[in-house]
Amino acid sequence: MYIEFITAAEACHARLRQIAQTPGTEADLESATRAALSDAAIYEARERLFIDASTGVASAGQAMFEKLRALQRVVAAGAEPASTAFHDAYHHYIGTVWTYRVAVREELEGKSLSPAAFGWSKWDGTDRCPMCQGAVVTGA
Repeated sequence: MYIEFITAAEACHARLRQIAQTPGTEADLESATRAALSDAAIYEARERLFIDASTGVASAGQAMFEKLRALQRVVAAGAEPASTAFHDAYHHYIGTVWTYRVAVREELEGKSLSPAAFGWSKWDGTDRCPMCQGAVVTGA
């Protein structure tokens, strides 16, 4: 169930990125982005998580879902991957993906995981993002 949820979220995320990269190919961005959620079966996977997962994992999963929905709304509004709106929503989403992974690891294995294990300083990727680093360098 844990893998099913994160896999459904990733399928939705991939579809949202595809829509954002080629917004002119969709006649109705709102409908296309809503379909990305339902086609990925994220709603069903989330319900299973609510029923079977621990409170910590269900909570982390819900936070991840909420950030995925925020990304969906940004793409539905026409944001492209290089836009500030998409960029900000993406980092928030990726941060919650890692929080979910950490919660699952702790529940299943009692093992912790930190960004430092990968040589990172943050889960959300802002420490490795050229756009974020450019903003830091230029003071934007």
